[in-house]
Amino acid sequence: MKAKASPAPPLIIENGTLILPDQLIGGGSLLCERGRITAIGKEVSPPRNALRVDAKGGYISPGFIDIHVHGGAGADFMDGTVPAVRTALQAHARHGTTTIFPTTTTGSPPQITAMLAACRKARRAWQPAHGSRIAGVHLYGPYFAPDKVGCHSREGRRSPSTREYTQWFRDDLVRIATCAAELPGAVEFYQAARRHKCLVTCGHSNANWAEMAAAFKAGMRHVDHFWCAMSSVASLRGRFGTPMQASMEQFVLATPDMSTEIIADGMHLSPELLDFALRMKGPQRLCLVTDCNRALDMPPGRYRFGPQQDGAFFESDGKVGFVPGEGLASSVVGMDHMLRHMKKSTSATLPQAVRMASLTPAERAGIAKTCGSLEKGKQADILVLNRKLEVQRTFISGVEVLAD
Repeated sequence: MKAKASPAPPLIIENGTLILPDQLIGGGSLLCERGRITAIGKEVSPPRNALRVDAKGGYISPGFIDIHVHGGAGADFMDGTVPAVRTALQAHARHGTTTIFPTTTTGSPPQITAMLAACRKARRAWQPAHGSRIAGVHLYGPYFAPDKVGCHSREGRRSPSTREYTQWFRDDLVRIATCAAELPGAVEFYQAARRHKCLVTCGHSNANWAEMAAAFKAGMRHVDHFWCAMSSVASLRGRFGTPMQASMEQFVLATPDMSTEIIADGMHLSPELLDFALRMKGPQRLCLVTDCNRALDMPPGRYRFGPQQDGAFFESDGKVGFVPGEGLASSVVGMDHMLRHMKKSTSATLPQAVRMASLTPAERAGIAKTCGSLEKGKQADILVLNRKLEVQRTFISGVEVLAD
């Protein structure tokens, strides 16, 4: 009979500033036992056998949560293999993401099914050494509007099919589900995703207010990467002529229950737009996402977006992905970069910026009871950051994830 592995010893992280959702606590400590946070504050008494981690005057932060991310370190989740999934998980853990929602692109039914199967296998066998914890999959592609496909493969785009997505909703793997609101069958898709208890989202869409209102009634509550591949008053004039129509932007900003997300890499949105989004929606309804592709931590060059075998080509200059002569093609940097840029370039306080990268996505995805903030009883998913907000150490369930 195989002996059970002994539990990891208690862990205390001390001599740092605790980043809570609404405040900073200097000179703080945090105790982890059996993968959970068991004590937090200025005076924490650890057991004698506790491992001690010195934050060296830096910050003790909750691990980041990314609800929109495609890959990293040369791998895309749509490659559809467990090794590719684990490569991307390890890459994002290095950048502070402890909980992740691997995100589909457009693709054929077999390609998306293979991606889901690989993520399912990786999640089933997961351990902290593998990198970020998979909380679920974001079914993002293939249900995009034909005029808002962006850098994704056009051949893999289609309208929702009940037979197709019912198969993908067969278990609890898909936790976030996207569809363009104007597509035929979109309302039925949203209703099915809501019954499945997903965060229901609209993205890559040229929908007007009426279509967004119908989507909202069916359960849609979130819009992907604000201002990117989404309708505007100007774009809707091409669909509807005059009088001009209100767009996704106006609907999101006018509807308190709607949340959205921003790519704060410094390349997609100006500081003024980032700050405007923060002022309009607030940190409780605005998530930071990476929307990162396989070029994360890779040299500048030409890569495929989505499946390695036939995904659309894009280029990376080390700062952002782009399709020459067309536009941007998602980001090539991690969540730590998004946090630093949001803090530096907007009016966000540090607790607000960290919240947008941790607790807010946890709340929107329905996992905030177990992660997203430094609270007693939650998973010990913790980062040690230096004063420049650079990741120094990453712990998932109280186990350190070492950089390669």
